[in-house]
Amino acid sequence: MLLCFSSSHRTADFDLLERLERNAPAVTAALAEHSEVISGSVVLATCNRFEAYLDIDEPLPAARAVSAETVIEAVSAASGIDADELRASSTVICDHGVAEHLFAVSSGLESVVVGEGEIAGQVRRSLEAARASGTVTSELERLFQGASRTSRGVKNRTGITTAGRSMVRLALDLAESRVTDWAATSVLLVGTGAYAGASLAALRDRGVTNVRVFSPSGRAAKFAVSHAIEPVEPGYLMDALASSDLVVTCSIATDPILTKPQLAQALLRPEAVERRLIIDLGLPRNVDPAVAELHGAELLDLETISRHAPLEELNAAEDARSIVGEAAAEFAAQSAEQAVTPALVALRGHIFDILDAEIERARGRGDSSEQTEAALRHLAGVLLHTPSVRARELARTGEAQSFVDAANALYGLDIGPVAERRLRAVGDESAAS
Repeated sequence: MLLCFSSSHRTADFDLLERLERNAPAVTAALAEHSEVISGSVVLATCNRFEAYLDIDEPLPAARAVSAETVIEAVSAASGIDADELRASSTVICDHGVAEHLFAVSSGLESVVVGEGEIAGQVRRSLEAARASGTVTSELERLFQGASRTSRGVKNRTGITTAGRSMVRLALDLAESRVTDWAATSVLLVGTGAYAGASLAALRDRGVTNVRVFSPSGRAAKFAVSHAIEPVEPGYLMDALASSDLVVTCSIATDPILTKPQLAQALLRPEAVERRLIIDLGLPRNVDPAVAELHGAELLDLETISRHAPLEELNAAEDARSIVGEAAAEFAAQSAEQAVTPALVALRGHIFDILDAEIERARGRGDSSEQTEAALRHLAGVLLHTPSVRARELARTGEAQSFVDAANALYGLDIGPVAERRLRAVGDESAAS
């Protein structure tokens, strides 16, 4: 059974999301410790969501609540967040509802800015990280591969990613009223990852030419060379803060990079500009919220930016939802087909065991030839083709047990009952409480 623990901008505040993101490695390790329930996991942590996608051993309905509670307790212990707070700020999704949810997430339909393009890459990288840590099962691999195909389909067949804007671009939209001339604006970029590259591109699209980059991890020089901008050495950060009209932070550092005392010190420099806008795109926060208390500093953080997210582009979103629904339904149908696999293996084994025994007896009588054996094996395969196709058709409509019962009755087999699977494209999506 697939299960997703989801805490996002729809259910939780950014303070809680920040605490979860900060403890993502510990959560991943904690989930791995519950191998008696959890076969595998993939953790997705972004600026507006924290989700754990899990492959649960026990598919029985009564075990869903137990599994969900195990996950919540594990996340609570690893993050230090009270379990009751997690229950109130999260959603647990089960079965094939997980596929529809992840497909929608990876297509940008569940983002603060509907249609934003960064999420598909974040979903892909979460799978790569889980592969590296050895926590991916074949079912999770299939789920995330399906998410990648679906997001590409949405991108290619709808206009939602064109209409949608990233958090970076939305932040710069909000900054328009504070910036009189982008070309004359001095910008300090803090961070050198993929988000920093997207931020720089968005700034250049608005005509910004004066950009310097600082990296807490010492990567500024390399990033500066590859992007044709000026690096800021650690000893000159205060100077850069003082002389920058706009500061954009998008580092993955776990501790604040810019604090109130630091900025207060920078504001005292002779070269300090009168006012500066600080855009904090980091999660965990890169900037101490207290810097907004300083005269001459204005702060836009993720929580503020998200409150100004635009409405969905309705037509594009509807088309994208349709694609996601179709993909989730196909995922559910393929999962249902797997329910008859043991029965098909048993039937095929039974038929070929009979065939092998007859061929062996024919050999003992001297009546067999290679051509005859090949023809008989081909005939057996032909005879099994229609039952195999019919079995999968029945499974897709929730009638897998009918095939199992028929195979047992006709061939005297002892195939066990089909494991319960719910075949709807949309599964449970209810609060964890």
